[in-house]
Amino acid sequence: MSKTALRVAVLIVSTTAAKDPSTDSSQAALSEVLAKEDGRWEVVETKIVPDVASQIQEQIMLWADRAADHINLILTSGGTGFTVADNTPEAVSALIHKPAPGLVHAMLAASLDVTPFAMMARPVAGVRNKSIVITLPGSPKGARENLQAVLKTLPHACLQAASIDSRALHAGGIEKLEAEAGLRSDSGQARAHGQHHNHGAGHQHSHSHGSSHDGHRHGHGHSHDHGHGNLVRHTPSSANPMSNDPNLGPSRRSRESPYPMLSVDDALKLIKQHTPPPEIITSKVDVSLPGLVLAEDVRAKENVPAFRASIVDGYAVVVPKGGDMKGVFPVVSVSHASPGEAKPLKVGEISRITTGAPLPPGATSVIMVEDTILKTMTDDGKEEREVEILADNVKEGENIREMGSDIKAGATILSKGERISAVGGEIGLLAAVGVAEVKTYRRPILGVLSTGDEIVPHDRPGTLRLGEVRDTNRITLMCAARECGYEAIDLGIAADRPGTLEETLRHALRRVDFIVTTGGVSMGELDLLKPTIERALGGTIHFGRVAMKPGKPTTFATVPVKEHSSGHRTPKVVFSLPGNPASAIVTFHLFVLPSLHRAAGIAPEGLPRARVTLAHDFTLDRTRPEYHRAVVSAGPAGLVAVSTGGQRSSKVSSLRGANCLLCMPSGDKPLRKGTTVDALLMGPIRSDLW
Repeated sequence: MSKTALRVAVLIVSTTAAKDPSTDSSQAALSEVLAKEDGRWEVVETKIVPDVASQIQEQIMLWADRAADHINLILTSGGTGFTVADNTPEAVSALIHKPAPGLVHAMLAASLDVTPFAMMARPVAGVRNKSIVITLPGSPKGARENLQAVLKTLPHACLQAASIDSRALHAGGIEKLEAEAGLRSDSGQARAHGQHHNHGAGHQHSHSHGSSHDGHRHGHGHSHDHGHGNLVRHTPSSANPMSNDPNLGPSRRSRESPYPMLSVDDALKLIKQHTPPPEIITSKVDVSLPGLVLAEDVRAKENVPAFRASIVDGYAVVVPKGGDMKGVFPVVSVSHASPGEAKPLKVGEISRITTGAPLPPGATSVIMVEDTILKTMTDDGKEEREVEILADNVKEGENIREMGSDIKAGATILSKGERISAVGGEIGLLAAVGVAEVKTYRRPILGVLSTGDEIVPHDRPGTLRLGEVRDTNRITLMCAARECGYEAIDLGIAADRPGTLEETLRHALRRVDFIVTTGGVSMGELDLLKPTIERALGGTIHFGRVAMKPGKPTTFATVPVKEHSSGHRTPKVVFSLPGNPASAIVTFHLFVLPSLHRAAGIAPEGLPRARVTLAHDFTLDRTRPEYHRAVVSAGPAGLVAVSTGGQRSSKVSSLRGANCLLCMPSGDKPLRKGTTVDALLMGPIRSDLW
């Protein structure tokens, strides 16, 4: 295989093949077509998914969104017909950044040469990041013929998408490009595009006969793939299926979100995948250390204790053979728990010693003061002269803490990944062994921004004018971030004007690692965050809708920012949360916090989870799982959850007293009192309610 081979990934969309891969033959057909191109292509990954839009989109995003070893060409096969389950074109259209109508036209033209039914075909082609994405029919024959219709031009398209220098790529003109692609004969006569002898019908239409919801593929070139409800797009097919273009005005905005609806679990997977890795720094062992996570093992620099020390108040002695210490002994010195030199101790002499003090040289044991009697004092009556010892059968090493008996120099005292707390003994442990600096993961800095012309500072004097809303989100989210241990910078309020929002975000991206915004993420003409991130800042929106209540329009993106010191571009994280207060705080804890944890090296990521018992009946949302604000308390029967009341996303009072989010499924019937559910704990469990 040539070193310059372009990388290909093949996605088979079939519920049947997902259960039994042996039923699929399209993958082999496509691999055969690519293998005939003299080493120009290399199939590096293949995957089979059922006819489910979210799984189709998730796999394509995994291939197209990664920074390293990107895929040049992504081919899907299946799900392109007219049946209820055929939704591959809709799923792919929502992901494409730049449509490629020319490739679609070439496939349709080649198919129409074979059968008029090709007019029912629904191919999609375009660019996502640096990957060309093309949907093909599910049948091996149709997939092969559609791919052959465009294959000769795809190397050029892939090189363009990969940001190869365009001037160098087009040097020599169109004739050179056609010759390199094999689209010209030796005499220089151009072949008729789409007239290659292998081009045939890309039969992507579905017939009612033999159709079933198992995604079965037939060999006569017709696709019988099935899926579920389609995404609705109201902008023209030639428009960029990203966010709305504010320059087009409200009449041209989409009436349906172009972003696929992801589950919470899928959204968390994308956050984990695209949150930048933690940065390693050197931190001093001082009061600023708690909350940081160690980036490497820590070894003791010194023995603890660093000397032989007494563990009692008493008398250091030199134990004679046999261990008989009964008798009266002169007190020749005193050893306190303070630095100082002590003279060597001889047999028959004793030294008064305090707890923690070093043993005099030569001492082999310590006799407790309780095992002695004072016999005589010095002339001034201030010191002991002689002490009678009552102990017999004394052994060496009694009442002594040997050097390094607690911690030996070089021993690992803390491990990589451990979080330094302020309530445990980690700080004291580091201090005890002489460690002054440690390698840790840097805590990311967060910036919080509110958006909207209607938003006014929460502390602005005077009454509100019609339409004005006090900014509760910014101060709430900043306090939540600081409570979790992160520095939060106030980015103020940005107006609903593209230039103003772009300037605010650019300035913020130079100051912080994470930006959290609220408002401006729905489908209104003034909802500008997604367009600004994608179109003005060159960012990538990894998801723009989540199947949850509250928080459906939550958006997660990364924006490349050039570092002045190195000149390299590093990704910065942007979370655009809904403007309703309850939605904002719920999505902060559910999505932003795990991302902050990951960037700070904290594991496990996100809120701790516990099983709780419902104290009363809870009504469920019919269509979406809900994260219900509640109060969890510890009672005689365990952890019990009580709702904070009405859960409308704009209801600020639903946050009062809440210390958890109950993970409630969707459903038509309420969950009854006594049911146990998972709770994500936002704060301490209460014990004062019982």
